[in-house]
Amino acid sequence: MRRVVFVVYEGFQAVDLVGPHAVFDYTRQAAGGYDCRLVAPRAGVVRSSSGLPMLAECGIDELAPEGLDTLVVVGGPGVDDARRDPELVAWIAAAAAGARRVASVCSGALLLAATGFLAGRRVTTHWARARQLADEHPESTVDCDPIFVRDGPVWTSAGVGAGMDLALALVEDDHGPELALAAAREMVLYLRRPGDQSQFSVPLWSAQPTTDPIRKAVRAIQDDPGGRHTVTSLAAHAGLSPRHLQRRFAAEIGAGPAAYVERVRVEAARRALTEADEPVATLARRLGFGTAETMRRTFHRRVGVTPSAYRDRFGAGATRDEQP
Repeated sequence: MRRVVFVVYEGFQAVDLVGPHAVFDYTRQAAGGYDCRLVAPRAGVVRSSSGLPMLAECGIDELAPEGLDTLVVVGGPGVDDARRDPELVAWIAAAAAGARRVASVCSGALLLAATGFLAGRRVTTHWARARQLADEHPESTVDCDPIFVRDGPVWTSAGVGAGMDLALALVEDDHGPELALAAAREMVLYLRRPGDQSQFSVPLWSAQPTTDPIRKAVRAIQDDPGGRHTVTSLAAHAGLSPRHLQRRFAAEIGAGPAAYVERVRVEAARRALTEADEPVATLARRLGFGTAETMRRTFHRRVGVTPSAYRDRFGAGATRDEQP
């Protein structure tokens, strides 16, 4: 029997708890093996950020930090106050030190980082909190792109739905893919989004242009991802010199024109791979990658899997036109 303890506090995000808890609970009902508990600074009703109350069976003064199998620290707006609670931080540090594995969901990584347990680790969190985590904890390597990251016994995930992806991965790690697949089917989830899949698409990861010239350049790229978007052609759209465009584009968007074009093309490829059975070679030509091999390398670098593997997971009636 593996004891899974979820750490909650006033202002936690309900979905960060309920989603992963449901995955473990289905597995418990189907095959046993998990004893899930909630712990809070004090036993009793704990209110989530939405006002939804949860009952923590015990407080940190009642549950010994030893003997846990899996420790899961959930996120939420209340995490900033929670990580200033020295008794809670100390309990989490002790529990993490003795647990077989430790996980955080969303901004729960900030509370876990306050214990020092993430030092020297590659971690992720919700994209909106990634800069804060990186600035406050330079001892960790923060990668805000993946939906979850495993670094040895430490698993960290992005926000909301990514917590369920993380829980499915933990179940698969314990029981193999068949039981994880059964849980995913029961809850109508994908099994499973790869950990290195990006958290977000172009409109979210990039800053929005603040001036009309750069808006025109961005719109030209988004309207035709497969077009021949050179610095010169984009400068013409913007009514700027090529040098001025490059400087303004990077300042407003946070990436140069070439990098932005590449990510827009990858996002267009992701949509196309899930919506139709168009061969990868045809997609590569239509979306401006040139060759299937170039698209495969670019897609793998950006998304973490090959186009065919992505289609296998997300496409309907997929055509296996290349090997992973």
